[in-house]
Amino acid sequence: MKRYASLAAGLLLFIAGSAAQAEDAKPFVTNKDVDLTMILPPPPANDSAETKAELGAVLTLQVTRTPEMEASAIADAEEDVWRFTNVMGPNFNKEKLPKFAAFFDRVVATEGAVVDPAKDVWKRPRPHQLSDLVKPVVKLSSSGSWPSGHATVGTMMGIILADMVPEKRAEIMARAAEYAHNRVVGGIHYPSDVEMGKISGSVIAVVLLNRDDFKAEYDVAKAELRSDLGM
Repeated sequence: MKRYASLAAGLLLFIAGSAAQAEDAKPFVTNKDVDLTMILPPPPANDSAETKAELGAVLTLQVTRTPEMEASAIADAEEDVWRFTNVMGPNFNKEKLPKFAAFFDRVVATEGAVVDPAKDVWKRPRPHQLSDLVKPVVKLSSSGSWPSGHATVGTMMGIILADMVPEKRAEIMARAAEYAHNRVVGGIHYPSDVEMGKISGSVIAVVLLNRDDFKAEYDVAKAELRSDLGM
């Protein structure tokens, strides 16, 4: 029993250490470099016909989603590039790709540094905050709903990963779209939040791909990934 307890304790320390490393990752850019409030339109008003229609869409999904869809939405609540493993294959894992992992930790940190300030400006309530009928199956959040951070980072990761492995571009971008849509399936975002997230992620990715500091780390991460995948 002591042996298993030690193994469990070690695993918990490893997970905690990995999470801490991700949280400490330095973003490549912030909202000072990419100001989404100057790019995106403001969200529709809470009492607008558009928001009411979107609430209806969320509620429709709520009664039609299957247990498999719910499980997928819950799993995709994680903000990391390893959600693309089902597309990239079994060799695509953090232990084999330390430089790639550190690089994408910075990509994920970039999303928060750009998106969170915009969310704070618009402060669009989440679906469950406007209607008690909405019952999300993912972790609740009180941050602004516009734009979706998950859709933003999923799009960013998809574009950058597809640029590294263009042979799988179609599959990667389809997975990125599924990842984004799962925020609506999970009941935590409106469809328009997700669409704005896709726009945000595309804009941020283009900015990153044209920065010299980003390119330097990108090249190292890409080389490690393609070597690991045998490409």
